[in-house]
Amino acid sequence: MNMEEMKKIEGVERQDSEEMNYEQEELKRIAPWMKQITIRGLVASLLIGIIYSVIVMKLNLTTGLVPNLNVSAALLAFVFIRSWTKLLQKAGIVSTPFTRQENTIIQTCAVACYSIAVGGGFGSYLLGLNRKTYEQAGIGTEGNNPWSIKEPGIGWMVGFLFIMIIDYKLSYPSGTATAVLINGFHTPKGDKIAKKQVHGFVNFFSLSFLWAFFQWFYAGGDKCGFAQFPTFGLKAWKNSFYFDFSMTYVGAGMICSHLVNLSLLLGAVLSWGVMWPLIGGLKGEWFPATLPESSMKSLTGYKVFISIALILGDGLYNFLKILFLIASGIHTNVKVRSLKTFSHEQKQQQIDLQRNELFVRENIPIWVACAGYTIFSIISIVVIPLMFPELKWYYIVVAYILAPSLSFCNAYGAGLTDMNMAYNYGKVALFVLAAMSGKENGVVAGLVGCGLIKSIVSISSDLMHDFKTGHLTLTSPRSMLVSQAIGTAIGCVVAPLTFFLFYKAFDVGNPDGEYKAPYALIYRNMAILGVQGFSALPHHCLQLCYGFFAFAIATNLLRDFSPKNIGKWVPLPMAMAVPFLVGAYFAIDMCVGSLVVFAWHKLNGKKADLMVPAVASGLICGDGLWLLPSSILALFKVRPPICMSFFAST
Repeated sequence: MNMEEMKKIEGVERQDSEEMNYEQEELKRIAPWMKQITIRGLVASLLIGIIYSVIVMKLNLTTGLVPNLNVSAALLAFVFIRSWTKLLQKAGIVSTPFTRQENTIIQTCAVACYSIAVGGGFGSYLLGLNRKTYEQAGIGTEGNNPWSIKEPGIGWMVGFLFIMIIDYKLSYPSGTATAVLINGFHTPKGDKIAKKQVHGFVNFFSLSFLWAFFQWFYAGGDKCGFAQFPTFGLKAWKNSFYFDFSMTYVGAGMICSHLVNLSLLLGAVLSWGVMWPLIGGLKGEWFPATLPESSMKSLTGYKVFISIALILGDGLYNFLKILFLIASGIHTNVKVRSLKTFSHEQKQQQIDLQRNELFVRENIPIWVACAGYTIFSIISIVVIPLMFPELKWYYIVVAYILAPSLSFCNAYGAGLTDMNMAYNYGKVALFVLAAMSGKENGVVAGLVGCGLIKSIVSISSDLMHDFKTGHLTLTSPRSMLVSQAIGTAIGCVVAPLTFFLFYKAFDVGNPDGEYKAPYALIYRNMAILGVQGFSALPHHCLQLCYGFFAFAIATNLLRDFSPKNIGKWVPLPMAMAVPFLVGAYFAIDMCVGSLVVFAWHKLNGKKADLMVPAVASGLICGDGLWLLPSSILALFKVRPPICMSFFAST
């Protein structure tokens, strides 16, 4: 070993020792849990929550695919407060130090706020109740009744969301990743890293915002602007293969894994490149030529039901897989616990013991959980049947009896795999309730019941991710629970308002527009399928659905049981299903993001690891922030001055 290598090793050891000493000192000066929640933190949470609610609402209403933005929210929380404290310092005002605990609280509150926009059903089961989705599902379709409609309204949506949402050692990958980022900021070395990330975020945020502003001037009509640029020619453009210059989806592609993005592209090629042109050519044989393409008995029916087959096949496989992992995980934990001795505890690092002690000391009393659950259960049983008479009170009682065990399964499964399976529990409830409620009430009962189960089950895994972050950043679970409650309450108001901004400003639900809201139609058709059975399907669609359902299960089996070097390249059926109905353009955007990350890692891997989250967050937030002024302009009927469109020369 030469002198240079010795110096490197000594430098790393010195750095580790400094960071350990820093963490030991911080343990001594951790603020009481009530002081970890600050006014500036709540203001920052509100601003971040609003920005991300707008972003995820756009993602929900365009494609329905929303990446995990928790790490991005933690970065933005750091940017906000660090910028604020720097401004105060320049003005000569002394402010309290910005700690990792406050950073965690802001991130928790902001995520709780925008999570309502993600999982509140605005792009799926709630929007599936409106008249436009009812008409798209087929006015004469059996089970799709004219009275199974409830138009969106701020009053009932806010009330509905308020009603619904209000000691195993698991890894929780997302929670751990967020904690690692926050801990990295609040160390002596982390300050230098944070400055680089903040600089990168601000630069790309500005570029993205200005680019979105510039694009707006050329989008003065239908099929106008850079968003309709025929990148690969007009024939490819007609089949939705083009790059639409959306920085939101490029940024999302940088956050999502290469496998997700390639699965999206494969799904786009298979559907819009092969299947839809072939099935469209069979017009007059497989379905009447006189039917409009938007009819459920026409080409759209194949798009919707084949997507559903892929989603259900993937969902069923993962549902059973998670149940198996939960059972085997609990069995293993019981065996490991019985073998543990005191000497095992002694081997733990002192910092881990102190972290565990802090977390246990400020635990949440069981009576708080029981009392809260009982009160909200009673309110739900009384109020929800008044809002939706189709969903009988006894179904809600059964849902709340089953919910604790389902929530535990979902939270434990999310801890093992980082997969929130709440939507799959919701889909099971949708089919069961739609079938049990009959043709008269089945659609509404199924959609509302789906939302009820999904919301109850989902919140458990979200909270567990936050608690894992809190455990690793030495944040009190009590302060985290309070911040989660505050964020959720804010989100129950912000999310419906954000939804109505889009609903009034844009043509939401138009299958030929930007805001297709594909999952609203998918969920309504799932409910109709539960009521009506397979007679809802167009000709030969059932055979295709069987094939794609089997394909989804076979693909998952191949990924799980083949060697790692093969399994890591097997596509994800759930991701493949998204472009089937939406189109190929956003899959191309996502792959551009993936290509940027791949090239960056090849050129400079260390810098890429550091800067990719910051750059992606900047692109998403800049493009997302322009949505606010553009929506307001659309509300006031202010149209862009130019329509840039493309036509064949001959």
